[in-house]
Amino acid sequence: MADLLQRVAANGDVEAFKALFEAYAPRVKSYMLRQGADAATAEELAQETLLAVWRKAALYSDEKGSATTWIFTIARNLRIDRLRKEVVWQPLPENNDERPSEDPSPEEDLSERERAERVRAMLSELPPDQSEVVNLAFIEGLSHSEIATRLDLPLGTVKSRMRLAYQKIRDALEDLR
Repeated sequence: MADLLQRVAANGDVEAFKALFEAYAPRVKSYMLRQGADAATAEELAQETLLAVWRKAALYSDEKGSATTWIFTIARNLRIDRLRKEVVWQPLPENNDERPSEDPSPEEDLSERERAERVRAMLSELPPDQSEVVNLAFIEGLSHSEIATRLDLPLGTVKSRMRLAYQKIRDALEDLR
């Protein structure tokens, strides 16, 4: 094979190149397939390899290794170059961008349900006068002065009942902070 390469290098001998092509194209293609290339890519890389052999035949030296080694080194390098050029990351088609779920995790959901249950239980333990002002403030959304007007109580009384209710709730649910 080295003599064929030398004939191609010396005078562009087409017959010598044809013999090289027939001997190495199937072997290089097989090599590419074993390296994971699909059939079309393997065929393309085999042709590129032998085209490079045609162009670079003058660079071959039998002192550095056999013709087979030289040809397969070219093939290996072309395969590496192809892999480097291939797109590794491809974005999803439009409107398929992955976004993290905004839903709470199962642990967060369970924790929130347990917390809500404990708060409801604590609210049910409040004295009726304190429970009433808390419900009016947080369920109906009334201000302190609106609660005072609705219950016909002094504003200070509403505020003190609210403060007492907050303190009881805070003490009972301190571990939830």
